[in-house]
Amino acid sequence: MTPDFSAPRRQTVTLFRRDPLLLDCGQPVNDVQLAYHTYGQPREDATLVLHALTGDSAVHKWWPDFLGAGKPLDPTRDYVVCANVLGGCAGSTGPAGLPQIGGQDAPLTLRDLARAGRALLDHLGVKRVRIVGASMGGMLAYAWLLECPDLVERAVIIGAPARHSPWAIGLNTAARSAIRAAPGGEGLKVARQLAVLSYRSPESLAATQSGARVPGTPAITSYLHHQGEKLAARFCERSYLALTGAMDAFQPTDAELRSVHVPVLAVGISSDMLYPAAEVRAHAALLPRSEYWELQSIHGHDAFLMDAGELPERVAAFLQG
Repeated sequence: MTPDFSAPRRQTVTLFRRDPLLLDCGQPVNDVQLAYHTYGQPREDATLVLHALTGDSAVHKWWPDFLGAGKPLDPTRDYVVCANVLGGCAGSTGPAGLPQIGGQDAPLTLRDLARAGRALLDHLGVKRVRIVGASMGGMLAYAWLLECPDLVERAVIIGAPARHSPWAIGLNTAARSAIRAAPGGEGLKVARQLAVLSYRSPESLAATQSGARVPGTPAITSYLHHQGEKLAARFCERSYLALTGAMDAFQPTDAELRSVHVPVLAVGISSDMLYPAAEVRAHAALLPRSEYWELQSIHGHDAFLMDAGELPERVAAFLQG
């Protein structure tokens, strides 16, 4: 029977068995596990999807508007790969499997994550990639462009700046403070509530969370408690600390961005409060071969997931060159 390459396949591989991955903090790491999904028939060129902060490699579950026959990520035509990032908690090596420095988890960088991802592509026999990344995945795409310029053919960066602003760092600092003040899950719930507010806009919440679903409790209150509970049930607070810290520390210079010479489509979101569209556009303008397009939506940063509009068509056209 011919294998059904269009079906999602989740696998795990152990990398850096002999030669270690040298983290930017100076610590070597052997036996790094990466869990990943592939879609489509294996080949030497692939489309690499980079997931968001609390996302995972199961693209078919969280991005159905983008993955499927006739869509931007088409397994009948392309080889699509998405890995759970190093430092996460969805099957890849997390903070517990990394060195300690002074009794603390060794800090990770987005460049570390990109180097681990490159080792996975080497394992899969992939020699060229088109990258699609949104939110944290978009920032990670910038790291790939700087760390692996020989590998990347073109990139789509959705709802992400090249580096965090004081506003974004401040939000993450407050979230990490909540986790450290109330370890064991309660702080992570508060961190998620803070994040969800930054992922939406006042107009979005007015349209979707007005009134009360439970008598005496505003709908937005119930919604935020629900979101906090959901994340605490599936995510690791050490991963949240590690990945937000890696995002905050990623601060490429203008000169580094000007050194990127592959085509890039940068997508801003008109109502994004976390990463304002003007910020996304300004960073993309530093790339010599970039184009910018703006998704019009009231739903803030999360619009790429919940109100994609023309985004799939724009991305498909760009990926096809």
